[in-house]
Amino acid sequence: MAEPAGLGFADDYVVYYIARRMAGDIVLSHDTGSALRKWREYFGVTQSRLARSMGISTSVISDYEKGRRLPGARFIQRFVRTLIEIDLQAGGHRIRRLARSIGAPPGAVIDMREFERPLSISELAEAVRGTILAPEFPVERRVYGYTVVDSIKAIISLSGVQFYSLLGSTVDRAIVFTGVRLGRSPLVAVRVSPVKPSVVVIHGPRGHVDPLAIELAKLEGVPLILSLARSVDELVASLRAAAHGAEPVS
Repeated sequence: MAEPAGLGFADDYVVYYIARRMAGDIVLSHDTGSALRKWREYFGVTQSRLARSMGISTSVISDYEKGRRLPGARFIQRFVRTLIEIDLQAGGHRIRRLARSIGAPPGAVIDMREFERPLSISELAEAVRGTILAPEFPVERRVYGYTVVDSIKAIISLSGVQFYSLLGSTVDRAIVFTGVRLGRSPLVAVRVSPVKPSVVVIHGPRGHVDPLAIELAKLEGVPLILSLARSVDELVASLRAAAHGAEPVS
């Protein structure tokens, strides 16, 4: 799905996940027309306003909502994207309300995505411009998505329960810690957590990585990658490119 107009990396992932959730709800509904109407009414958008923004006639919207037409993937994408864009233009109040259902702590999470196809550890390392610090792990292990976390904000703003909940959402996914100095703290957090991510990526160290961090990764059986991306923005852009099956950003 094409991404709606963003609010910057700090909020784009929220919009992305809401769009996917809305589209999935419509596709899986037993009554597609009712699902379309439900989301339109939730966003407080009239049929005429929605039709005007989508560049179609009001009767087309009515036909879809009454089940006289069955929407295809392209229409659902435009429908969801248009509702979100209308709300963002009005201040994003309903988007923020929906964001609470995602469970991602505000401020600490920089970005979240699913990969269109799972990546191997070696492919993920290439995407983040990284080096695998524990090469004995099987590089063919599959990673299905990623969560990028500002490690400093996570330490300051999240309770232990919130942090464990965040790690719990990274099963079969990579968790990427930014703002890391030596790598010990993120791996200690992974060590004491009852659930483990598929792989840990650290971004920040430019030379020395704490040997204890590498040892903890080995003890937990979690591959550890050091990203050498020049900035967090470059790191996120490269991961997003990989999520869409494109080449890493140069």
